[in-house]
Amino acid sequence: MSVPLNRRQFLEHASLGVAALAASQSAFAAQQPAGMFISMAPWATARGVGWPDQARLAAKVGYKGIDYAWGPAKEAGAEATRALMKELGIVPTICNLPTPNPLNGDDAAFKARMATMADDAALSAAFGSRKFQLVLSATTPGGQPKEERWKIVRDRLAAISEVFVKHDVRLSLEFLGPLVFRSGRGGGGRAGGAAADPNAPPPAPPVPFVWTLAETAALCQEAGPNIGVTLDVWHWHHSGGTVADILATPRERIVHLHLSDARQMPPADVQDNMRLLPGEGIIDLTGFFQALRKIGWQGGVACETIGPRLDNIAPEEQARLGLESTTAVMKRAGVLA
Repeated sequence: MSVPLNRRQFLEHASLGVAALAASQSAFAAQQPAGMFISMAPWATARGVGWPDQARLAAKVGYKGIDYAWGPAKEAGAEATRALMKELGIVPTICNLPTPNPLNGDDAAFKARMATMADDAALSAAFGSRKFQLVLSATTPGGQPKEERWKIVRDRLAAISEVFVKHDVRLSLEFLGPLVFRSGRGGGGRAGGAAADPNAPPPAPPVPFVWTLAETAALCQEAGPNIGVTLDVWHWHHSGGTVADILATPRERIVHLHLSDARQMPPADVQDNMRLLPGEGIIDLTGFFQALRKIGWQGGVACETIGPRLDNIAPEEQARLGLESTTAVMKRAGVLA
């Protein structure tokens, strides 16, 4: 269940976490390639390829890491997964936190999920990754007030933080920036099924929750020293994010990057599956990367071109296009040799 922290407990928790965070970052730095490196996101740039062929494709094309799939890696086991990564010369960069989402459901569901959290953290450490990511909903459930939802999410993240810090593992939160998500139109999967009751009262308007870099970083700061942000340039751009927002974010709060590009269009028309390859649109990717360089950030960068841009292209060519476009953008920004 949720474990509320009073102010004194929070300050004690945060101060104790500083040393653990430093140790975690030191261990992480020893495992990852130096500086910023490009990691393959198979769901975006190797569609239809399963594990372990995803990892083999990433190495063949020239990626230094892979945003790996938890289930197949867990089934293979830590020893086999480490051996595969060593054989291929790549790193397991990050993966999605295994379901169910601990931020959803009631306190009983959260308690049940927490029962397996330490095992997840230990296995991630055994893989050599030590990083999970989790998508934050841009609205509160059932019209819950934002302040109430913030407290629940913060306290649950704090409980996860305390478990993960023992294994030098980090949790990275991805915020959803486009208007479609915070307007309640981004859930998907609503077609079909029973018709809506025409006499039913209209649903309550959605309550926006967290959908910007600044608020996500603030939530992480309250939750624990090893809770950070997956900074997706698509969501940063469509949330109205600026270079100043990145410069104001402590580098240790940014865990991973997702990269794509966007065409110019009204905010109300933006859907999540309209992404272009990096460098094909209007996002200030040079400013984005130069700001990250200024704060001294290092870590994995994954091309996440979701949508039809890479449809009808063979997986290996998808992977090459993702790597080549990301490399070109990063070199232009001066963050990749």
